[in-house]
This record gives sequence, structure tokens and C-alpha cells, in this order.
Amino acid sequence: MTDDGGWERLAPGVARLRLPAWDCTVGLVTAGGTALLVDAGASVREGSAVRAGARSLLDGGRVTHLALTHPHFDHVLGAGAFAGVTTYGAVGVEGLLGSPEGRTSLYADAVRHGLDEGEAAQAADLARAPEHTVSGEFTLGLDGGRRVLLANVGPAHTGHDLVVVVPGAGPSAPTVVFCGDLVEESGPPQAGPDAVPARWPDALDRLLDLGGEDALYVPGHGAVVDAAFVRAQRAELDAAHGVS
Repeated sequence: MTDDGGWERLAPGVARLRLPAWDCTVGLVTAGGTALLVDAGASVREGSAVRAGARSLLDGGRVTHLALTHPHFDHVLGAGAFAGVTTYGAVGVEGLLGSPEGRTSLYADAVRHGLDEGEAAQAADLARAPEHTVSGEFTLGLDGGRRVLLANVGPAHTGHDLVVVVPGAGPSAPTVVFCGDLVEESGPPQAGPDAVPARWPDALDRLLDLGGEDALYVPGHGAVVDAAFVRAQRAELDAAHGVS
């Protein structure tokens, strides 16, 4: 089900939005007066639009937490629009988002992919390291007893891959797994210079273990998929990179 604002409801209190340009997904988990956003978009302008649009689903609440799945510009450079929001990432990502060298690299990558130079510069200047980093698994408590699992399953797509597992809020509600770019549906998985292909299949095995057979898997780009799709993509990675 898709709202007028483009938000697709996946389960009670769980939604996602596909952003234009790079078809990057952001996720939203709502619980009373708190909400977790998964990824932030590619620029401060885009992040601001996401924050404003999320209000329509929050019933007077606000985004209180932000999880960054990995340090690529289309997922993290919108974080500058979320001042005052507690931010999480995989351990090690703080060295990329919190250093001048890391911000310069994000700026250059964003411009190379077509983001306006001024917007890229603004977003890179406002980039900040997460306050909390996850080395294994961390359970985040939201209002009303809702709990969300943040799991560092990398390195794989990058050196710092975080997935967000949202258990179903009732017996018939599915678990939802926000995969970042460990899984992509709208194209083949992208393995850039920071990817670790030999570890990627193991990351997908762990992702499947965390979500289970009946979960909804939300790629970083593209339509929501099932466990069979994730397993098939794992097999493709094996074939492409000669690992098992």
C-alpha cells in the first residue's frame, strides 16, 4: 500500500520511500512518539524532504533515531537535515563520516554521480559521525516496548554494512529487514572499490538468518523482495566473484 506521499506501508508501523534520481530507499519505523529512520538520502535538501514527509506517518511524533546502512553518498549525505537525531552506524563508519578526508571523498563521489556541486559541498560540510557504532548486534528500544535490531554484518558491499531488522508487531505481521545495498533489486549489486566480495555471501547468509524465511527484505534500491530472491543474489555473487 502506498500513501499519497509515496510511502509504502510494509507492516504495522513500518514503511519505506523510494527516492528519485538514484532510487535509494529510506525506511521508517514508528512507535508512539519515537521513530527510527533508515538512511537519509543524498543531500540536505533530500533529507529535509524526507523528514517533512515522514511527519505524515508519525501522528505528532518525530524522527528520533537514524540508522545509516553504509557510507555511500546517496544513503548518508541527507543526514545533515537531522540535527538532534541520535544516529547509528557500523563500527568504523565514524572515521569516514567524521574526518575531512572522508567528507571530501563523499563530496567527490556525489559530484561524480551527478549531484549538484553546491548541494554536495553543503551536505559534506554537515556530515557527522554517528554517536553510536555497532560492532555486533544492538537492540534499539522505541516507545511502547517496540524493539529493533541493528546488526553489523559486513564487510561486504562496503567495509561498514549495517542491517535493520524489525520484528513483526503481531502474530500475522511480517518481519521487515532493511538491507542497505547488500541487496539490490533494480540492478545487480554494485561492488565498488570499498567492497569486499569474498565476504559478501557470508553477509547475506547472516542477513537471512536474522530475517528468516518469511521476512520482507527491503533492498537499498528497488522493489521489496523475499528470501528466495536474496538467496538467488547470493548465488550470483558466488558466480561473479568465485567465492562460496
